[in-house]
Amino acid sequence: MNAQEASKLIRNWLESERLEIRQVEDPQAILHIHVRYPPTKQGHLFNVVIPKDRNLALVYSITRVDQGQQDSMKKLSDEDSDSWEEWLHDTRIHLTSSDLDWVLHVGQKKNEISGPLQAFNLSRPVWFDGLTQNEFMHTMRRVWLTKLSLIHQIKYGFGNGNGKPGPVFDWNSNKTKRTQKSEINNEIGTDETGGFGKDFDPLEWT
Repeated sequence: MNAQEASKLIRNWLESERLEIRQVEDPQAILHIHVRYPPTKQGHLFNVVIPKDRNLALVYSITRVDQGQQDSMKKLSDEDSDSWEEWLHDTRIHLTSSDLDWVLHVGQKKNEISGPLQAFNLSRPVWFDGLTQNEFMHTMRRVWLTKLSLIHQIKYGFGNGNGKPGPVFDWNSNKTKRTQKSEINNEIGTDETGGFGKDFDPLEWT
């Protein structure tokens, strides 16, 4: 299977599941599409990418943590730093056992204490020699369920937030990756409407 064949198969599978997709201009990819998954008003934004010169398809989703939740995390770290560091540790252990690749964007340390969780990225590659409809769709589902689990964990520990995405220090400070930052910010607008209680807005796809 080559990249063009894989791209066609993935599009067909997504369409057969009645998932809404949108093409993304990406000169570094054979295929880059946004997918709303699951296909409900609370659907989240997923990216499906086939990079150039790679024999794999990557499924990933980025979530930005609410400002109010970040404030609650900071309050915990100020009042009980050991409990906050333990929460981060437990979260990392949970993600490590999820069969996904992951990145936690944590705010700057202050007095050797980690800042609040500001965003997280979950992803999973599927290589072409193992690419089937079953494997691909279960990858989408695995990323979604792990993301949902962490969202509920955040809500349980730090409330529903105030409906406003919080800052992400990594993205704001890294001026050498402006293109990536712009892409991520575009993704987040849709992603977070599903992540923290608001309905999916199709207008945000335009």
